[in-house]
Amino acid sequence: MSTAHVIADDAEALAVAADLAADFRKDAAERDARRRLPHAELERLSASGLSAVSVPGEFGGADVRTETLAEIFRLLASADASLAQIPQSHFVYVNVLRRQGTHAQQEFFFGEILRGKRFGNAQSEAGTKHVQDIRTRLALRPDGSYVLDGVKHYSTGALFAHWIPVLARADDDTLHVAYVPSDAPGVTVVDDWDGMGQRTTASGTVRLERVPVPADRVLPHHLTFQGPQLHGAVAQLLHAAIDAGIASGALAEAVEFVRTKSRPWFESGFETAVEDPLLVQRFGELAIRLRAAEALLREAARAVDAARGDLTDDSAAEASIAVATAKVTAAETAVEIGSALFEVAGTRAALDSLGLHRHWRDARTHTLHDPARWKVQHIGRYVLSGTRPPRHGLL
Repeated sequence: MSTAHVIADDAEALAVAADLAADFRKDAAERDARRRLPHAELERLSASGLSAVSVPGEFGGADVRTETLAEIFRLLASADASLAQIPQSHFVYVNVLRRQGTHAQQEFFFGEILRGKRFGNAQSEAGTKHVQDIRTRLALRPDGSYVLDGVKHYSTGALFAHWIPVLARADDDTLHVAYVPSDAPGVTVVDDWDGMGQRTTASGTVRLERVPVPADRVLPHHLTFQGPQLHGAVAQLLHAAIDAGIASGALAEAVEFVRTKSRPWFESGFETAVEDPLLVQRFGELAIRLRAAEALLREAARAVDAARGDLTDDSAAEASIAVATAKVTAAETAVEIGSALFEVAGTRAALDSLGLHRHWRDARTHTLHDPARWKVQHIGRYVLSGTRPPRHGLL
């Protein structure tokens, strides 16, 4: 891809996202059922300019509010949670460039993004002690360049990417991000993701064997966490937006199914399912849960935007806690509504051919990214003793 539309502002970004979501929704169940990877859909997403909306204004981007970015993800996930998940890492690694990139690095990569190029990710590793036990190595060569070795798993977006940001440790064990072309020698992307949900994210394996990396493609990510930062808050906010989108999509399908296909329970005495007071009650409860999740998502996004304007330890902590609150609620709501869909729609909704189970499978899979129980712990400590959450990038 050599050209892409450049979105001008927040209003245009939201309008483009809504239009794409409406189109992506039409074939989402079929893509899921057949595990048809969304190559064409991602090309449309890139060509639309959506993947460049967080590029700073000085480099020609719209630099939309975080609230707008979260709503873009919520809209896309309401249509297809797999498709929405793919660009999540893209925006995370745009943020790394914004914070740690030199002007020359920013100029080059933001230009790439404005032309429609996509970032994937090679971040997580399997079989290590824990999620932050990164063993991929970025070794310095005598000429000042680097060589990269390691194996990454859950590499969402890598199969569709032009550039793969790789999280690795340098010789001094500090954390860096190397931005590697997906076709670089020594890079192998394996399509081996077989999750029960988010089937078309292609979150497979990336193998890195003696991959050459020029010095100007490496950023010192460890510096991100030495002061107040919003890296984790933005990343987690986008996850929360995906969960809220899944919940919204599931409830919309439940409403449509009950309106058009469900039969009333014979004891209700009503002619249609929508008149059944017990169903009315349950839909009211689910709608309240969804509205609460969406409200907390907006509040968290606004807290991030406020902190962007005045970044201090306190404003960063407040943003992280607001995002954690939204993420816990959105995750619970997505799983609950994805399951309740069958409760309210009835037996026919369980037919595999209808694909309604994709919402619950997507919710149950996506909400495993990191444990909500630890977010609740950090919220509790913040409320009780004013303890700020840690700066590890997952809050």
